[in-house]
Amino acid sequence: MKLLKSLNRRGWLLVGTAVCGIVMAGAIATFGSSARAGAALEERKLPMKFGWVACEPNCRGWISAVGIITADTPRDFEEFARGRQLGGATVVLDSSGGSVNDAISLGRRFRNLGLLTTVGISLPNRGGQSARPAVVPEAYCESMCVFLLLAGKKRYVPDAAHVRVHQIWMGDRADDAKAASYSAQDLMIVERDIGRLAKYTFDMGGAGDLLSLALSVPPWEDLHELDSGELKLTNLVTTDLVADVLPHVDVTAPAVAELAPKTQARFGAGPEQPAKSTQTAEALVPTGGVVAPAAAVQK
Repeated sequence: MKLLKSLNRRGWLLVGTAVCGIVMAGAIATFGSSARAGAALEERKLPMKFGWVACEPNCRGWISAVGIITADTPRDFEEFARGRQLGGATVVLDSSGGSVNDAISLGRRFRNLGLLTTVGISLPNRGGQSARPAVVPEAYCESMCVFLLLAGKKRYVPDAAHVRVHQIWMGDRADDAKAASYSAQDLMIVERDIGRLAKYTFDMGGAGDLLSLALSVPPWEDLHELDSGELKLTNLVTTDLVADVLPHVDVTAPAVAELAPKTQARFGAGPEQPAKSTQTAEALVPTGGVVAPAAAVQK
């Protein structure tokens, strides 16, 4: 509860659930992968953490980005990147979404570094001469995770992954969106952030179809899952070859633990640039009663 209250004070928006991946050859036994995947489902609900997964000498390794995007995430990434040569590296995303504006800031940083993106649950090397790290593909990337995926210079989505989008909404009223009341200020916040998200989408090379699909799904409906045709139509996928983002990878996946059920993503809005104070709304993805809805805050 202390963690949730801390996040609520900062103001952040959730945009989905991202668990995803690809499996490296000879990586991990089926039972071990199932256990690790179950743990990853919980990790992606916590504030995002970054880690370097090394797999020398056969590949360079990749960046594991697990968790929700909060107001602290861009700063945390800068701390992680300090002293590392990350240019052109791959980011493997496993995220339940997060703050719209902080995701935009992080996405622009990814593009400036020339990073590549995919979705997956990173499984580190558990020891032994033949053991290797792996990325499991049976996973989700939802809401703002999708726009973070868009930041990659090259982007690959495994066939087993689920990429889903949802509409921007005032997070503190998303649980009963139809019955809630809204002010002119609320509408201004939503329209302002739609504009920011649209500019970011086009700057990253995404298509207007991505915005159209996302903004057509209200908070009282299930998220829309993009099929293979829509992934290409929206320009979220730029390659069908896993080797373009993670060389020396086998795309066969071991069985994984049961993933979380479909969730609704609700967005709040905060300033992309923290220079001035602006009212924001928060959003939380339903988690079976574990997390309480957030309220509007000042940021």
